[in-house]
Amino acid sequence: MPQTAKVVTFPSGATMDVNGKAIELLPDGRLKNLGDWNEDVANALAAQAGIELSDDHWTVLKSMRAYYQEYGVSPVRKLLRRTLRADGSKDLSHDAELDALFPGDVMVQGSKLAGVPVPHLDAELERKTYGHTKAAKVSSGSHHFTDSFDFEGKTFKVTPIGNLIDMAGWNERVADFMAKQEGVDLTDDHWEVLNFLRAFYFEYGITPMVKILMKHMKEELGEEERASRDHLYQLFPKGPSRQGSRIAGLPEPQGCIDG
Repeated sequence: MPQTAKVVTFPSGATMDVNGKAIELLPDGRLKNLGDWNEDVANALAAQAGIELSDDHWTVLKSMRAYYQEYGVSPVRKLLRRTLRADGSKDLSHDAELDALFPGDVMVQGSKLAGVPVPHLDAELERKTYGHTKAAKVSSGSHHFTDSFDFEGKTFKVTPIGNLIDMAGWNERVADFMAKQEGVDLTDDHWEVLNFLRAFYFEYGITPMVKILMKHMKEELGEEERASRDHLYQLFPKGPSRQGSRIAGLPEPQGCIDG
């Protein structure tokens, strides 16, 4: 049964009393500390939204939490649907069903009840500053382009960690030029990974971190060796997701990128 939750509003947010414990909330009602989440807290948050959590709700919420715990980022809608199908919950993997369960949008309301961050598509992030906080770590002694580079009479702006700001300017010649700057001579094996990265991005709207890249390459290619960590790092020694995304003309992956 949903827990009775008492909400007291303060200028900086709110607190919610669940079983005698004060749970801090952000001004938008999401958990301030994700570690405070448990099933009673989820029930209390759901009750505030007028939702009584059913087994179907819990299947979705637990899928979102499992994904976040494995990868450190929340799944976007398409990846959530794919995960539900893979876990045997095909009936819940349709937009209509998810919208019926979470009328406030499964990405916003569902992630709130699951106690995970709101998932973001890379397209929603500010490209000019994306990755700026990591610039100091990667610019010293790095051979990738920073700020901008000139190629075939054009100037290409990049983020501080070397990813193209304007993805529309990318082509295979640009990729080869960027790769050579980093000491990589592109082979068919490299292009298999680059093409997979680009296909994944344009399907799901995010660049996969290495764990997700390995998982989905293995599923799609059916060959563990070609999706193995050793193979991918031989191709892209500075990180198959970090370096690969640069050369593939994509945004930097979110989360724990090449760990």
